[in-house]
Amino acid sequence: MSQSITPSNFKSLAPNPEMQGQMGDLGNPISEFIQETLALTKRLFIQLKRRPSTLIAGVIQPLMWLILFGALFYQAPQGFLGTDISYGKFLAPGVIVFTAFSGALNAGLPVMFDREFGFLNRLLVAPLATRYSIVAASTIYIISLAFIQTAVIVAASAFLGAGLPGFAGLSAIALLVFLVVLGVTALSLGLAFALPGHIELIAVIFVTNLPLLFASTALAPLSFMANWLQWIASLNPLTYAIEPIRYIYLNDGWGLGSTVMEAPWGTLNFATVLLVLLVFDAAILFAIQPLLRRRFA
Repeated sequence: MSQSITPSNFKSLAPNPEMQGQMGDLGNPISEFIQETLALTKRLFIQLKRRPSTLIAGVIQPLMWLILFGALFYQAPQGFLGTDISYGKFLAPGVIVFTAFSGALNAGLPVMFDREFGFLNRLLVAPLATRYSIVAASTIYIISLAFIQTAVIVAASAFLGAGLPGFAGLSAIALLVFLVVLGVTALSLGLAFALPGHIELIAVIFVTNLPLLFASTALAPLSFMANWLQWIASLNPLTYAIEPIRYIYLNDGWGLGSTVMEAPWGTLNFATVLLVLLVFDAAILFAIQPLLRRRFA
């Protein structure tokens, strides 16, 4: 039998002041966005905890690059890079950036699998404050993994003789890795919503990954390349992160005005390459906005 609501018992149904305060907090769009983003990010880390092979492989692979490529060029003539540095020290910045890039390029795969398994549809019909919390959670997750991998590579490089930059240098490396990962993660998430399935996304990853590696200064300086490849490498966003990190490794004294890259059309300093990466991120974020709005509508 249903109970009628009378003036005598209506007061007992009203929320108490503590509940009203909690409801007020939940009504704040910013608080709800943060809460949703943290919950979705926690879900991704729970998945990583249950299947840590992704992180383990993402750490082992760059270590193998450092060890094998360092051994491959171990007998190279001293000074063949133009300075008295080992190839291992030259290679470390390239491995750092390419590892972060590879992880960010795979950022769309979890979202794509959520699409195919139906979980994303459940999220889209859920009463979320904003569906952009789905994208924000994936971005935070990928950036966190990139920082973990970067820390391991920097430590391993120091152990192998590449040296260890100071606190300012490590902070600059973290900033450069963040800028690369942010733009590439946004691009990968946009592809996850645009492409029909994970087969197409994996195909794009395979087609993009190695060409961008070889068309950058990760493995060789610009002076070693053919003229046409020098122009391509100078337009590659990875090069704009690799070169300043390499400069930090090779020079104790550096600043925003330090010349870190000799492009075919001129020299670029530290501040300029940061600006290029910021423009790259802004262009990607601006380009995927219409797609995300259509998908979230």
